[in-house]
Amino acid sequence: MLSFGFDSDVDDFYSQCDPDKENLCLYGHPNEAWEVALPAEEVPPELPEPALGINFARDGMNRKDWLSLVAVHSDCWLLSVSFYFGARLNRNERKRLFSMINDLPTVFEVVTGRKPIKDKPTVESGSKSRNSTKRSIDGQPRSNPKLVDENYEEDEEEQGDTFCGICGGGYNSDEFWIGCDNCERWYHGKCVKITPAKAELIKFYKCPLCTKKARQ
Repeated sequence: MLSFGFDSDVDDFYSQCDPDKENLCLYGHPNEAWEVALPAEEVPPELPEPALGINFARDGMNRKDWLSLVAVHSDCWLLSVSFYFGARLNRNERKRLFSMINDLPTVFEVVTGRKPIKDKPTVESGSKSRNSTKRSIDGQPRSNPKLVDENYEEDEEEQGDTFCGICGGGYNSDEFWIGCDNCERWYHGKCVKITPAKAELIKFYKCPLCTKKARQ
């Protein structure tokens, strides 16, 4: 929906996002058309709103970096709209929706030219990978909490030993989790203020506890 605008009309999109204009948003429509416009005046809006003020940072950043930033915010908006409608679905329907979303490239991947990473059943090296696997106590790889677990009922008991390093809450496959590459603790994304889109941009994640220790 939005990738068409980035891919074919990027120059037009860039010129429309004049920093001297008011807060602008990038909207995508079901017919694959896109539109740069002011936010909805309705409060609260009927649907989740995209990021506000995407035009302000345009001239202060490298063009490619700015487009990538807008793409990340667009992915967040598309997901929020998807799950706005998904709130009315049952558990299996939500799983199917999430699976269908994962089968498509993100706007960020289209803009940057990155190829989607396919899940692998095994880990090629001993290092921890946030994108593919999560190690259990016995050292064997298992599904990352960030990913939809196809065998949820079988793995639920096994994953019960995973607790958030901030709030102490137990693992839940319906929530986004991120693992620290330094201490290997796991956290709710909401507890460390990390979204799935932001996690994709982080090559080496260091949790707040490790960051605090490094500063002391």
